[in-house]
Amino acid sequence: MPLPPLLPRLRRVPAALLVPARGLLEARVPWVRDRALDHVVEREGHLVPFLLTKDALLAATPPPHAVPLHSLPSTIPFPYRPLRFLRQYPSAFALSPHPIEVSPTPRLSALHAAEAQVVDATLPDAADRLLRLLMLAPSRALPLRLVARLRLDLGLASDFQRSLLPNYPDYFALSPDGSLLELVCYRKDLALSAMQAYAQRTGGYKVGDAVAFPLSFPRGFELDKKVRKWLDEWQRLPYISPYEDGSHLAPRSDITEKRTVAVLHEVLSLTVGKKMEKEVLVKLGEALRLPPGFRKVVARHPGIFYLSHKLRTQTVVLRESYRRQMLVDKHPMMGIRYQYLHLMHMGMEEVGKGKGKDRRSSRNEQNIGEEFGAAGEDDENEEEYDDEDDVDEEDMEAGVVSEDHESDDDVDEDMEEQISH
Repeated sequence: MPLPPLLPRLRRVPAALLVPARGLLEARVPWVRDRALDHVVEREGHLVPFLLTKDALLAATPPPHAVPLHSLPSTIPFPYRPLRFLRQYPSAFALSPHPIEVSPTPRLSALHAAEAQVVDATLPDAADRLLRLLMLAPSRALPLRLVARLRLDLGLASDFQRSLLPNYPDYFALSPDGSLLELVCYRKDLALSAMQAYAQRTGGYKVGDAVAFPLSFPRGFELDKKVRKWLDEWQRLPYISPYEDGSHLAPRSDITEKRTVAVLHEVLSLTVGKKMEKEVLVKLGEALRLPPGFRKVVARHPGIFYLSHKLRTQTVVLRESYRRQMLVDKHPMMGIRYQYLHLMHMGMEEVGKGKGKDRRSSRNEQNIGEEFGAAGEDDENEEEYDDEDDVDEEDMEAGVVSEDHESDDDVDEDMEEQISH
């Protein structure tokens, strides 16, 4: 089947914009820590292994009563030993000895059932967002392994290959060897980016208009006057939709950088949490054939993106989607995620209270520890996530590192409010 043509090239782009242009490309842009957005990343630090473990226990139909600990998928990225991780959340995981098995608690099972209802209710939305992601790809296809890695970011079910793809044969198809997810039908009505929709809501938009990205900076951020002048001029450049063909633009030009920002902005807008690990975003950017050097675009535009260095990784957050660390528009799947976080928090509180009780009341847990090999010094001293931020020199080569001065107490109050909702 021939690929649908790309949308027409942007009309009436001044020739001066198509030639290489220096400016911010050579500028020093500061990186300033944003405590609120760091908390957005930190509070979900254990959420991925938690959800993958939950899926391993409950995704089967019917789910098994209990699963041997050694049978859990080796691909689950536990931050430390699986047994120690599961012990942290007794509100979600029940452990039994001889042999060591793990089973979901009634509370976890009930929340999983609620999640299944949300997944079913938002299936059309998930299909549209996945379709739009494929529409961004020049080849109109993405590696299936990459899509699977994006599953949680896109809010897809663990069995999306069975529960979603077959239900939309006019949207998706697998390549003959099963390695690629291919687009079947290009929907022009969906080729409207989040920025174009924003422009329409705030005063109208037509192709070729200059659309300025919303900017916000953390406290303590200072931008050099020359950079500010360049940024003001850059914002006034025509906006080229990520769904349009940008192959005619000169590689190291300001207009190309604006389109690259538009693509990354759209990708993050398609996620339910409006953020993504930079490593995954880079792999996706390569699949979308973004121009060389796109990795540094995030660091050069701190008013649009925030690059968090928490949890021994780098996470790109779309600034405009958050007020402090509260999502402006909360997708229903994020509502469920916050309930999982609340369940995790309850479990950690139970563990904390249990430490003050007589150890003889924890005989069952001791038996599990003895059979597994005991949580001795190795387990107690096993290193978790580092509290210090490792700022990547390559990413920060264009700037300096500063820190905001926002109160941790204020951030914690907002975080409790977000999770309670």
